[in-house]
Amino acid sequence: MALPLFLLCFMLCMSLTNQTIMLTLKQSISKTHFGSDYTLSFNLGSHPSQSITLYMDTGSDLVWFPCAPFECILCEGKFNATKPLNITRSHRVSCQSPACSTAHSSVSSHDLCAIARCPLDNIETSDCSSATCPPFYYAYGDGSFIAHLHRDTLSMSQLFLKNFTFGCAHTALAEPTGVAGFGRGLLSLPAQLATLSPNLGNRFSYCLVSHSFDKERVRKPSPLILGHYDDYSSERVEFVYTSMLRNPKHSYFYCVGLTGISVGKRTILAPEMLRRVDRRGDGGVVVDSGTTFTMLPASLYNSVVAEFDRRVGRVHKRASEVEEKTGLGPCYFLEGLVEVPTVTWHFLGNNSNVMLPRMNYFYEFLDGEDEARRKVGCLMLMNGGDDTELSGGPGAILGNYQQQGFEVVYDLENQRVGFAKRQCASLWDSLNRDKN
Repeated sequence: MALPLFLLCFMLCMSLTNQTIMLTLKQSISKTHFGSDYTLSFNLGSHPSQSITLYMDTGSDLVWFPCAPFECILCEGKFNATKPLNITRSHRVSCQSPACSTAHSSVSSHDLCAIARCPLDNIETSDCSSATCPPFYYAYGDGSFIAHLHRDTLSMSQLFLKNFTFGCAHTALAEPTGVAGFGRGLLSLPAQLATLSPNLGNRFSYCLVSHSFDKERVRKPSPLILGHYDDYSSERVEFVYTSMLRNPKHSYFYCVGLTGISVGKRTILAPEMLRRVDRRGDGGVVVDSGTTFTMLPASLYNSVVAEFDRRVGRVHKRASEVEEKTGLGPCYFLEGLVEVPTVTWHFLGNNSNVMLPRMNYFYEFLDGEDEARRKVGCLMLMNGGDDTELSGGPGAILGNYQQQGFEVVYDLENQRVGFAKRQCASLWDSLNRDKN
């Protein structure tokens, strides 16, 4: 079957024998609350190119960024990674393009060309190449934007991708920075890359260097690896894999199944909705690099918190005022030797168990000022809402805070997600040495 025109026009200007590309992820800190994301930098266009920094997000399937002039509503205090780009030299995508239909949730090209005011006789003869794709609406859990589709050269590291398709937004709500969507959709970065280089696009991984909410602290970069690579580091690495679940409604999500969570030696069974995805697209756990904290349905969250508090609360006093001030919880004032129970995630599959390092679920910091400062520790899981209200989407989200210190691999060829405990800063250094 012939490739669609927009895919044929997409060119990869590099040697396809190169199996691996390593890119840099940098951590960004929210100015207004506990929150952290990871950004990725590109260059757009040529003669001259323009630099742009975007959030790296496995929970969405579109690459987009702000374009001048740009208006952002409710964006005060939000991290802004880059200035809006001037893209006067970029090419608008035709209403006939499959990319246009994809951006409009599979609306037919005939309908889109009619909206673009292509004459009927041209629509009937598929001669609307000069009519541009209409603007489209795209929403996240906490923001949205309206954009047009464009094509231009996208470059990063040794990669030069001609006729790369992206969204150009002039208006956004609570989204001042663009996003590099790494989800499973046709317009995501891995999907476009895989068209002509399956070795690079069908597998990627990242290893997130441990979080720090201290804005003054220097944070080391985290490696984002496209393709397979030979690991020559001294670490003994064993991946734990779990199969991806197909989501018929949100096909771009990386959904996996969760059977339970252990707090110490007690295993709390997950509700049935987290073990599978039904025909309506409800259920499962989304592995999402673009969400900071893990969100659990209320029934599982409350059981985990109750067991954690039963073990920690009998030794340490609850820090209720800190909970009210930060929105975190449960929190405790810490004194002397602090012991907290282990937390282990049990994914679907044989021995698909991932024990979280303590810092991935228990955040310790100093609260107060001067002599009144006290050490506090908080459980870093979030209540995602009542189980009965979680319809039309995932049952839980595995956020990037709980992924820190793991290499997380998205193996699209074998339809699985893997986790391996790593020293991410050391992995970064090792890969850079190998590259040089």
